[in-house]
Amino acid sequence: CRECGKSFRMSSELIVHLRSHTGERPYECGHCGKSYSMGSSLTGHQRSHTGERPFECGGEWPFECRECGKSFNRISTLHSHHSIHTGEQSYECGECGKSFSHRSTVIAH
Repeated sequence: CRECGKSFRMSSELIVHLRSHTGERPYECGHCGKSYSMGSSLTGHQRSHTGERPFECGGEWPFECRECGKSFNRISTLHSHHSIHTGEQSYECGECGKSFSHRSTVIAH
C-alpha cells in the first residue's frame, strides 16, 4: 500500500485494504441503505434483518494468558499475544537489523 506501507499476499486483499484509506463502501444493504467495504460484512449485517444466526460458538478457548487472563483458541495466538507483556521482538529485518513483535510487521517494514 503506497499510503501506509502495508503489504499483502493477494491483490484482492490490497484492494479491500485501500478502501480503509478512501472510505469507499461499495456493498449496500437493500433493506436499510447501510454500506460496507467488504461483501462479507454486508452478508453479516443482512442477517440482522432476518434474525439468521448460522454459526455457533463451540466455547473452546483453552489457552489462557497467565499475565492478563485473556484466552485464545490456538496456542500460537497465545504465544504471539505473550510478546505484548514481555516486550519480546523476535522478528528481525535482515537489511537494517530492526526487531519487531510480529512477522507481518517486519514484512511490511
